[in-house]
Amino acid sequence: MAANIKNDQDFGEKPTERRDTENYLNEYTTGFVDKWDDLIDWDNRAKSEGTFFIEELKKRGAKRVLDVAAGTGFHSVQLREAGFDVVTADGAPEMLVKAFENGRKRGHILRTVQADWRMLNRDIYGRYDAVVCLGNSFTHLFNEHDRRKALAEFYSALNHDGVLILDQRNYDTIMDHGYSSKHTYYYCGDNVQVQPAHVDEGLARFQYKFPDGSEYFLNMFPLRKAYVRRLMREVGFQKIETYGDFQETYRESDPDFFIHVADKRYIEGEER
Repeated sequence: MAANIKNDQDFGEKPTERRDTENYLNEYTTGFVDKWDDLIDWDNRAKSEGTFFIEELKKRGAKRVLDVAAGTGFHSVQLREAGFDVVTADGAPEMLVKAFENGRKRGHILRTVQADWRMLNRDIYGRYDAVVCLGNSFTHLFNEHDRRKALAEFYSALNHDGVLILDQRNYDTIMDHGYSSKHTYYYCGDNVQVQPAHVDEGLARFQYKFPDGSEYFLNMFPLRKAYVRRLMREVGFQKIETYGDFQETYRESDPDFFIHVADKRYIEGEER
């Protein structure tokens, strides 16, 4: 029966106790990565996002972009087709293989780099006008030291007037009021069920069910919006704008996702 299809992940006997940053390497297995594009649906995701990221980068004059959470390559390809010079990075080798294949199918040869964010500048070269960390990826970091180190590496990889764009789920609403989702943004695939299997202040364990009966999980840290903004400021980003589902104004409980746009450019005399 379809319901008995086995996934190739292994969280051990107590999956809710797996709360470490390195676990993502075991989560993005070949089986899960092969289904990732069914989950996000490139065409529908392109429609839902529109040109938000492209416009944010263009209005800052960005040309060279580092996509540090490339996944299967959706944003790298979108940005390349918009005329940006893109380097495609990810910590999961299976994702990079899929991203390269997806790029080639669309006529692009992606420059892929496997990189641990905490040592990002060891593995990438030069400076960038923009770093993008999308797809709720920053939530894979499970302790504050890792988060601070990763943000410091992003900051260092930027030119003096560069920008970091980082997104996250609206975990505040999930933890305070329960889970609901419009499934309008990010995960746009038809007949794919996404829901939390467990949520507490230190873990959001999400379940992904596919039409063939297979299911996969991701263990992630539930980042609160104000906390992420504070860390960004403390690392050095002076001006941070946060959008809710790509909108500038919103009720805090409404968006499925927050998008933080953080400028490195120094503004003299402005209080942080």
